[in-house]
Amino acid sequence: MRDYYNKTWRQLTNSNYLTILLVLNFTLFVLVNLSLHIFRLDITPYLAMPLNEFKLLYKPWTLLTYMFLHTDFFHLLFNVLLLYFAGTLFQSILGEKRLLYLYVMSGLAGALFLLVTQLIFPSLSGAYLMGASAAVMGIIAAQAIYTPDYQVQLFFLIQLPFKYFAVITFILSTLLDFSFNTGGKVTHIGGALFGLIYAYYLKKGTDLRDISIFRRKKNKNINSPTYLDTYSNSSREYGASLFIINRIKEKRMIKKFKNDDEYLDYLLDKISIKGYHSLTKEEKDDLIRISQSK
Repeated sequence: MRDYYNKTWRQLTNSNYLTILLVLNFTLFVLVNLSLHIFRLDITPYLAMPLNEFKLLYKPWTLLTYMFLHTDFFHLLFNVLLLYFAGTLFQSILGEKRLLYLYVMSGLAGALFLLVTQLIFPSLSGAYLMGASAAVMGIIAAQAIYTPDYQVQLFFLIQLPFKYFAVITFILSTLLDFSFNTGGKVTHIGGALFGLIYAYYLKKGTDLRDISIFRRKKNKNINSPTYLDTYSNSSREYGASLFIINRIKEKRMIKKFKNDDEYLDYLLDKISIKGYHSLTKEEKDDLIRISQSK
């Protein structure tokens, strides 16, 4: 049994951040419902964010835990499906570290936006706040700004630009019947606003993650020999062959682009205009490598 848990823990820690976010949402859902229905212990008040400012002072950790907490299955299902769909696309283009940062910061922005709005409109006051909706809405909003014309399929039938998918999602989940769960929908607005701001500055070359409490790392250049050599450690022969291939690619890319950020902009422009399928195999591989380095 101990080996099983150790193996599971290793698999989780080696997973990408999107997988970890999904697992956390499912885990808290199972934990809360098991404790309530089997042990008759309601732990929701210790994980959901209280909307009373004074109670929040005694439970500051709930600013984080609330964005992973769901007690209703369909609430969980809706959020994790959106998170998986939007998160997969976001992570493939902008990297998993940015995905984690945006998820957490959009969730925080949504919660703080609701707390401020309550001061102006006291009628919005409620008991607790829970759910990943604000965090997910931030990811969707950011993607809509960064790659607005990226083509996606809605219900596997309708193909449309991502910006329209984002608008439809926002209307259905937030603006439609605003009188129901008003406080929660206010957090959607706060999360979406942060996503819009983040992507706006990112397109201008400023990553807000670099000026946050999150650790800043130097940008890796896809054309640097050190970065290329990390992919050539399976065997000495394989490594030598891959090194030669990457050297040829390096010389070709240096002529066209100064660094990987400029190359990434080119790839994203190509995706926006012609779609992801227009990328060559080399360009798709390069996109994944750059995203993983962010």
